[in-house]
Amino acid sequence: MPAAVRDLRSDTDLDRLHEIIRTVHPYLVRSRDGLAWQFGHAPAAQRFRVFVAELDGTPVGLVRCGLDWETSVPHQGFAHVSVLPAYRGRGAGAALLAAAEDHLRGLGVRDVQAWGSTDPASERFADQHGYQRRRRARYQRAELSAARLPEPVVPAGVELRPWSDFADDPRPLWSADADASRDEPGDVPVDDLPYEGWLAAAWQPPDTDRELSMAAVVDGTVAAFTLARTDPPRYWSGMTGTRRAYRGRGLGTLVKVASLRRAVERGLTEAYTGNDEQNAPMLAINARLGYREYAAQWRCLRHL
Repeated sequence: MPAAVRDLRSDTDLDRLHEIIRTVHPYLVRSRDGLAWQFGHAPAAQRFRVFVAELDGTPVGLVRCGLDWETSVPHQGFAHVSVLPAYRGRGAGAALLAAAEDHLRGLGVRDVQAWGSTDPASERFADQHGYQRRRRARYQRAELSAARLPEPVVPAGVELRPWSDFADDPRPLWSADADASRDEPGDVPVDDLPYEGWLAAAWQPPDTDRELSMAAVVDGTVAAFTLARTDPPRYWSGMTGTRRAYRGRGLGTLVKVASLRRAVERGLTEAYTGNDEQNAPMLAINARLGYREYAAQWRCLRHL
């Protein structure tokens, strides 16, 4: 029987879809509650939607799709397909992608970004569906140990603070993220990061750990920051960035080291992160902190 595609059933699908994502992408750390938050509270501007593929009545894959809401470039969307390896080759991925593209066409999307693995079968799938491989992302893993991490040395005039200190007003964190993200490598610039969307995507998800997420404050300004997400015993670096005016002072390394050492104290044992392969400064920081290559993905593009 061909794969059947339907909308997400948030009350019954969550455990199975969380299992699928952990199996297909073990390097993408997202807790069950964090996934539930994404499904139910994604930024409104994203027009987020989830489709589920079933074979013989069993959910075997999903696609997450919507608009790129952080850019000034119009008509940009995404469709990220995940299918369990044992069920590939039976049409589930193609059916999910078709459903996502129909949704995106209805939103006026012209360019669709999609992540695809670097194995030959995944590359053939992308080619067959008109997706051009454009950029490569490198995912890295580190075993967490205090012995592997340097002691953070806080320069004079710099204050290390957890995100929890900003509970009354997280806008300084958002402002730093918006500034740092402008220089993230990618096909579409991240140059329009609205505050309400940032709250829903970065600040409010239950797997954002505000005690492990850190900021370096200079003269009252958040100069650098790192966002940590957890799904014990795993840790994920969601974003580490430094404002343009404060680069070259080691503040990105400082906040990341401070966060990782707190993670060790918490009892977390595995750390994961991902970067565009052209993001040489962040890749160098990760290498110094003991991260090693774990997986890779292509960012693919199709013009609808």
